[in-house]
Amino acid sequence: MKKTVWLFTLMLLLSMLAAACGGGASDTIKVGVVAELTGDIPAVGASCKNAAEMSVQEINDAGGLDVGGKKYKVELFIEDNAGKADQSASAAQKLITQQNVVAIIGPNASRYAIPASEIAESSKVVLISPWSTNPKTTVDAKTDAPKKYVFRACFIDPFQGRVVAKFALDNLKTTKAAVLYDVASDYNKGIAEFFKQTYEENGGTVVAFETYTTGDKDFSAQMTKIKEAGPEVIFLPNYYSEVPLQIQQAHRLGITVPFLGSDSWGSAELITLCGNDCEGYYFSTHYAPDAATPQATKFIDAYKAKYGQVPDDVAALTYDAFGLFYQAIQSAGKIDRQAVRDALAVIPKFEGVTGTMQFQEGSGDPIKSAVILQVKDGKFVWFANAQP
Repeated sequence: MKKTVWLFTLMLLLSMLAAACGGGASDTIKVGVVAELTGDIPAVGASCKNAAEMSVQEINDAGGLDVGGKKYKVELFIEDNAGKADQSASAAQKLITQQNVVAIIGPNASRYAIPASEIAESSKVVLISPWSTNPKTTVDAKTDAPKKYVFRACFIDPFQGRVVAKFALDNLKTTKAAVLYDVASDYNKGIAEFFKQTYEENGGTVVAFETYTTGDKDFSAQMTKIKEAGPEVIFLPNYYSEVPLQIQQAHRLGITVPFLGSDSWGSAELITLCGNDCEGYYFSTHYAPDAATPQATKFIDAYKAKYGQVPDDVAALTYDAFGLFYQAIQSAGKIDRQAVRDALAVIPKFEGVTGTMQFQEGSGDPIKSAVILQVKDGKFVWFANAQP
């Protein structure tokens, strides 16, 4: 009996030790992904999954990742959050406690990344969100201090809100703007508020600031109010699955002013769903495939060869998130959760597909530039760069 208890205790201690270090088997590096494979934005999840699998395959086909003088294969675990906040948290918990991953990539949308980041932070496991731009993702809700284990590969909404507002003022020469946004979503609400603040601080007037709730399909009441307010431009910081309906309903009401968007427009599904209704409009995002660096061109060509389509911003950012993780674990020199976190926290600069990222000590938010794309002839076309 005593021997049985002793063996059980030993196994429990070994399990706890493995969980603390992460990684599991000695010849593999376990990495988790939480993505929106089903639910409201499945195109986002598909891009994330594609880029994750491509990144891992490249490493493994090359014989593995050299960590501390030894080659390790990367083992990938992908969880679907189904476009739900609670499922994002439970997926992160599963990856940490059951799959024993060293780090998590994702989720992407801020409303799903924030709850997952809370789990990662409390568990002391690195989480890198490719696409979540809301400041709350990397900030402790109770203390307002930066989270220690949560990072991102993208710029944040205060910067993006300023970029779009300045573009509306300086490039489009407008003085009156309207905004329609999802009040139930941290991402939409946050960027709408940052846009309004910057637009008005620089001499413009937001004549209408209308809201809806996730899942709404009828925007005619809000668009009627917006039309009556007489804006010269309308900002829609909303997802690719919602924007076509909003613009199409606006056009039916006789609204002819240009529309602006944010990085949530960046899926090719926007053009499929919106068609000519989105022609000529602009949005801010993370990179431009048609104005790519040699490093980005290599990624784009490989992605097109594998999946038969041009990678969107989510795919590029996911690839960069994996690149950040690889650089951190190689710098750490061992497969250990805390060591990976400590190495990631002091990466001063990372050259990625979406540009150069600079990290400041104590922050998981990179300093990086944005681009403005235009919907032109049924494609996303580079229009301008926007520096921090």
